[in-house]
Amino acid sequence: MSIIKKTLFLSIIFLITSLSQTVASDLKKVGKFKDWEVMVMTENSGKVCFAQSTPVLQAPKKNKRDARLFVTFRPNEKISNEISTTAGYEFNKDNSVLATSGNNKFKFDIKQQGFAWMTSNKKEKIMVKIMKKGSRIMVAGYNQKGSQTIDHYSLLGFTKAYNTAKKACS
Repeated sequence: MSIIKKTLFLSIIFLITSLSQTVASDLKKVGKFKDWEVMVMTENSGKVCFAQSTPVLQAPKKNKRDARLFVTFRPNEKISNEISTTAGYEFNKDNSVLATSGNNKFKFDIKQQGFAWMTSNKKEKIMVKIMKKGSRIMVAGYNQKGSQTIDHYSLLGFTKAYNTAKKACS
């Protein structure tokens, strides 16, 4: 899948989830599992299912942003366990976006239009396993001015949300 198509897809999800359910008739909330929720939408390319969460803590505190962490499934495109994130701003191209849980670090390889993705499905599968076992994951990124932000995501409910999203697209 092209970067532009991925970016457009995630931008649409981000905008739609910010709007009410009545506006987004093709986006359905399947369930809420503690700090994670599952959404399903239908596109021309087929069904898309994803688990998403918002940060429980953001740094710096004074800079509230609309950040999210996603795990997406697109069976018609043979995509599963696609991990992506947005910090609510355009990432700085010169700095890495990293997710950390315990001693485990995961680098997001692609940064475009306010989103970051991994390019290795193998790394994504490992990160999902870590997220299922963990209690928190932090995503650190840098804005265009070079200032770092850190978003802390609770992993409470992640396993149920992940399994529900996966099943909804199977």
